[in-house]
Amino acid sequence: MANTFPLELTEITQIFGDFIAVDEFSMAIPEGSIVGFLGPNGAGKSTSLRIALDIISPTFGTAKLFGGRPTMNSKKRVGFLPEERGLYKKMTARSIIAFFGRLKGLSRRDAYRRSDQLLEEIGLGDFAQTKCSKLSKGMSQKVQILCTIVHQPDLLILDEPFSGLDPVNQQVLESLISHEHKRGATIIFSTHVMEHAERLCDSIIMMARGRKVFDGSLNEAFEVLPAGARIAVAEGTDFVKLMSSTPFNPEPVDSEGSSTWWKVTLPEKTPPHEALKAAIDAGASIEGFSPEEARLRDVFVKLTNDDLTPHLGGQE
Repeated sequence: MANTFPLELTEITQIFGDFIAVDEFSMAIPEGSIVGFLGPNGAGKSTSLRIALDIISPTFGTAKLFGGRPTMNSKKRVGFLPEERGLYKKMTARSIIAFFGRLKGLSRRDAYRRSDQLLEEIGLGDFAQTKCSKLSKGMSQKVQILCTIVHQPDLLILDEPFSGLDPVNQQVLESLISHEHKRGATIIFSTHVMEHAERLCDSIIMMARGRKVFDGSLNEAFEVLPAGARIAVAEGTDFVKLMSSTPFNPEPVDSEGSSTWWKVTLPEKTPPHEALKAAIDAGASIEGFSPEEARLRDVFVKLTNDDLTPHLGGQE
């Protein structure tokens, strides 16, 4: 069975005056997936998400929601949390969530029922009748997120949802996103916090300077960087000479007491313990060893600072 894509952008270009905000960008979000949308400030992420929802029209290219051009009906199946937050200050938390539910097609009864349910589930039941102007910043952000999911959308688009939340509330939001995914929603969210993407996502898309620099699974992202290990040897050891006949190229990284730590880059598909074995066989006095696990933050820094040579994997 062919994949279906609730959201597709094809060769999108967006030009503002002399500035190219998005440059021939394409992505297709598979049904039922959680996709992290990553990139530095000004990369073009928010512009791309607005194009996907027909909030702005692209200079070139096409956007599709659920297989067709975005329409009022198809957009009712979407929950969108914009980067710029805002609530109607005179409305209560309960009423504003219900209001957004009504906008998305829920009956009045169902909208208020869902509002009450969500406020209780997220721990804001006691603040249901509190005006939005009286809510704390964290409470306001959670209420806006509930406005986004009140109608149980098929597609969730979250633009920097973790911004401004403390660690406890970030964990609450992670749990909420996981719950929506288990319910069946397709989710794409932009974030600067790589740990959220590592924990939540099936795949990631990275942008830099308006262009896509990566599109693939987490494992494919980790393969962008060579694997490595750290080995500590006795201070004064000529570790470079000892390892010169091996495929491992050590570089000094730190000194600790009477030891020097070296970073060793591993050839492709070589497990870290092979570097340790080679060091022992070469006669090094080993005082410490630590495999280096690939982290998404390191991949992000590399790809977004590269010269826009694409690193593409997975679905185009």
